[in-house]
Amino acid sequence: MRAFEEKDYKVFDLFNKQWALVTAGDADDYNTCTISWGSLGTIWGDAGQGRPIATVYVNPDRYTWEYLKKNDTFTISFLPEGSQDTYLYLGSHSGRDEDKVKAAGLTPKPVAGSMTFEESRLTFICKKLYQGPFEREGLAEEISGGLYANWQPHWLFVGEILSVEE
Repeated sequence: MRAFEEKDYKVFDLFNKQWALVTAGDADDYNTCTISWGSLGTIWGDAGQGRPIATVYVNPDRYTWEYLKKNDTFTISFLPEGSQDTYLYLGSHSGRDEDKVKAAGLTPKPVAGSMTFEESRLTFICKKLYQGPFEREGLAEEISGGLYANWQPHWLFVGEILSVEE
């Protein structure tokens, strides 16, 4: 593990095309879920000195949401290319019902107060700075009327990227 260092991570591909796992909790009690919504950027610092952050968007229906809410750290892990079946499995099964990590063939790995997986090719270790739901009145009509027609807002979890494991 190394401290965060700016690097070209092809951020538009990371979440949208490759997908990721967001994980919160510790070795004794954690959960993970597949995500394809995320962003990287900077915020909350002096000019030119913003904190490097990762933002993930998770529906409250997801069991991992409970872990994200109650923990101060979380990880965003990217598996090797060709892991779509693993992502699909982890995204369609709940940790409430089974040990889905074991069933998916992943090896849990504690890291900086949270969890990642031995198989991950890239993991951002994040300290949570903000959490909260989208508000309907703040969304563009095409979003609130389509994706959120049966309103259940996703929550944003913003984390300062403390370190990166490659």
